[in-house]
Amino acid sequence: MTIGFRILTRDRIAPAELVAEFAKLPVANVSDSMSRMTAAGPTLRPMHMSGGMAGVALTVKARPGDNLMLHKAIDMAQPGDVIVMDAGGDTTNALFGEMMLAYAIKRGVVGLVLNGAIRDSDAMKEVNHPVYAAGVTHRGPYKDGPGEINVPIAIDGMVVHPGDIIIGDGDGVLCVPLDEAEDVLKKAQAKLAAETAQMQAIAEGKNDRSWVDAALTKLGCALPET
Repeated sequence: MTIGFRILTRDRIAPAELVAEFAKLPVANVSDSMSRMTAAGPTLRPMHMSGGMAGVALTVKARPGDNLMLHKAIDMAQPGDVIVMDAGGDTTNALFGEMMLAYAIKRGVVGLVLNGAIRDSDAMKEVNHPVYAAGVTHRGPYKDGPGEINVPIAIDGMVVHPGDIIIGDGDGVLCVPLDEAEDVLKKAQAKLAAETAQMQAIAEGKNDRSWVDAALTKLGCALPET
């Protein structure tokens, strides 16, 4: 089997029940619960109007500007999948457009993350199905390969293995490694609960801000006398 031009199968898939729990959480809370060390970078932005995304990673690796393997990945996709494609971040040629989106939705794909460009951006907004990409261009793709499906990929340092959990919202995209997902979920749920309580305290005028002066004092900042 040739490295760089091959199609593999996933040997693990995140359970639907676990994915559903992550769908209830803001991406920022999950990111904080992973020590703020993982991200797909600020260039991957939502190309749809609104709404979150949570699903199971189906990974694609391709050369810049070529979407042959992306077409095959859509053919292979199972309901609940998020197709995550690393095409080097190049935005010269669009990898994905309106017709491909319609087919992906028909296949049950719940979102797409493309480290490259899309086109038909007006249609993407109108359909409002989760799509994240690095840019937009009218210039179409090539379909020559090579490429790989269901191999580990990395986008701006964020490693994605086939079967991992992929989430997204207006803040961007995050991969939760399947082996760590249960622990991350508990921490993120606790983080959300704490922030909900803090929001209530703010609304009631009971928010404790003493930590600000305490932090400044610890760092040696001179404060005005009260």
